[in-house]
Amino acid sequence: MPAMTDAWLFPDWPAPRQVHAAVTTRDGPGVSDPPFGRFNLGRNSGDRPDAVSSNRDVLQQALGLPAAPRWLQQVHGTTVAELGPLPSAEPPQADAAVSRIPGTVLSILTADCLPVLFCADDGSTIGAAHAGWRGLAAGVLEATIEQMQVAPARLLAWLGPCIGTASYEVGEEVRAAFVDHEAAASACFVATRPGHWHCDLAALARQRLAAAGITRMHGGGFDTLADERFYSYRREGARSGRFASLIWLADA
Repeated sequence: MPAMTDAWLFPDWPAPRQVHAAVTTRDGPGVSDPPFGRFNLGRNSGDRPDAVSSNRDVLQQALGLPAAPRWLQQVHGTTVAELGPLPSAEPPQADAAVSRIPGTVLSILTADCLPVLFCADDGSTIGAAHAGWRGLAAGVLEATIEQMQVAPARLLAWLGPCIGTASYEVGEEVRAAFVDHEAAASACFVATRPGHWHCDLAALARQRLAAAGITRMHGGGFDTLADERFYSYRREGARSGRFASLIWLADA
């Protein structure tokens, strides 16, 4: 199991020693007020902007990050940004990022969607993707792998906390988006009531990763709706905060 404290989750994958990763929780050392717990890192949920800014500053200090995280404007798409350590005037509109530059901290914000972290087995390249059902079905994981320019057999993937199967009921349009692409995806859906299914988002991601040639997959096993350490849009609605999944390369 991954190392877990009230404030942090540290992935349990055999990444090279220069690759570092962490996931925040709502109980981190922040200053957000209820209903956001303390450590909301998302700006679009109605939290005080100054609280979110403070939380982001504390995040860098608490984890000893080599630079401020590179945030994205996530839109449930497939665009992949190639990033260095210096921020742009505005966060790029993208749902994944890759880097080959030590000191660059990639960050994905979620609250039920699936964060996926990647690294090359020689520590040369890292990636991070935001995989809600729309982005996953559209190919955000495949686009991230392609942008990393590393043979898939040399990549490791870690699946972060997302909504669990028993908590995630979806309609026909979601099931069709996957099954029409690959009939085997039907195994990731369990019928509940007419026109509705429980959806195993992590299993769908594993299918996509395997089809792309990745064999070394780790992580999974969380349910963000049931586990109140994490933010959940389905549990909290539009006032849900966001937690971050981070990956970076140590300076040489």
